[in-house]
Amino acid sequence: MDLYQLTMAQAYLELDMHAPAVFELFVRKLPKTRLFLVAAGLEQIVDFIESLRFTSEEIEFLSSLGLFRTPFLRYLESARFTGSVHAMAEGTPFFADEPILRVTGPILEAQLLESRVLNIGHFQSLIASKAARCVLAANGRQLVDFGLRRAHEADAGVLAARAAFIAGFDATATVESGRRFGIPLSGTVAHSFIEAHDSEDTAFRNFLKSSCGATTLLVDTYDTERAIRRVIDIEHELASQGAPSSVRAIRIDSGDLAAQARMARGMFDAARCEHIKIVLSGGLDERSIEGLVAAGAPVDVFGVGTALDTSSDAPALDMAYKLQEYAGKPRRKKSVGKATWPGAKQVFRQYDDSGKAVLDRICLADEHGEGQPLLSQVLREGRRIGPLPSLPEIQRHCRREVEALPPALHRLEEGASTFSVLISDAVRTLATAVDAAN
Repeated sequence: MDLYQLTMAQAYLELDMHAPAVFELFVRKLPKTRLFLVAAGLEQIVDFIESLRFTSEEIEFLSSLGLFRTPFLRYLESARFTGSVHAMAEGTPFFADEPILRVTGPILEAQLLESRVLNIGHFQSLIASKAARCVLAANGRQLVDFGLRRAHEADAGVLAARAAFIAGFDATATVESGRRFGIPLSGTVAHSFIEAHDSEDTAFRNFLKSSCGATTLLVDTYDTERAIRRVIDIEHELASQGAPSSVRAIRIDSGDLAAQARMARGMFDAARCEHIKIVLSGGLDERSIEGLVAAGAPVDVFGVGTALDTSSDAPALDMAYKLQEYAGKPRRKKSVGKATWPGAKQVFRQYDDSGKAVLDRICLADEHGEGQPLLSQVLREGRRIGPLPSLPEIQRHCRREVEALPPALHRLEEGASTFSVLISDAVRTLATAVDAAN
């Protein structure tokens, strides 16, 4: 957490400010390269809130700073979150100003959550939103996360794989993500393995011998066309011996990917190796994927790394965690460019008869809006009220909800989102009343 959460918490305690507060997590505006965002990270947020504790070592460190008095440090020994949380389901597309998380509880407790809730919700929503664009661009081709090595530290890489899977990626190369979340793992072989052998042919044969089942070979270390011929020769040798195929796919990681994919597909088909799939990687993002698909490149799988795990075109969201109500009274920030809508809120999404989303309306939490409410309760008195969805269930939900968006939002072009997000009359009236009182 940030230091100011603790200094404010001490002040709240000394001022006897324990009334309920409502904080909401939302994005002020969409990046110009995003027509929608995808909510992600709720499971880790819930885990954090439920397990919030201050250890004796942590309290001892805070004491050493000379910033905190004994009564506050003693309070921290038993500090727990006792409030409630409402949230959008993970995988739900959302837009500017829409709360994706609403925290209600004593203001001291709710304030302590701020930085970590933002940290988790921001990062996973950022990556899921980038991944959703890659999924749209791939148009049904499989996608694998290759981004661990370029992620901003290990936990970021592990959680990026989770967020990408939510948005529709099929697998990850990050082993810990497979262990922790059950995401299918996918991996090939590095150029170093090929280079460590005196010949490419020997490298291929040795790797295939050591592999437990059919695998993928990297063919662009020296000469892609020559390597593909070697793969075909190996497959023909195995077939003549009555042995099963040992090559599931090849991966091309450099050069003119579309041209090389066409060459590979033609060579494999002519050699009766139609079963061998083609994996493309190497600096890919949604725009290069879209270009390869549009060019008709015969690709089965895309590996996406750096652009995904760093969300390179939009590396940050303007996400905030702001007070909307305290002690039963609505609160509103009026700072230029950062104004908020007051009160605890709900988002209602309306669909047409074909199941396409047509508009969202931000209402007060006690309004009966038209459409489907997007926030539901996940924590009560500091504890989850039931099991959260599994990762495959979240992925299916995300797929349905992204497909339900208007086709115009599936484009990759830059520009303002055309989706209507309306503010209810009750919210506007409340904001006017708050402004008048201040």
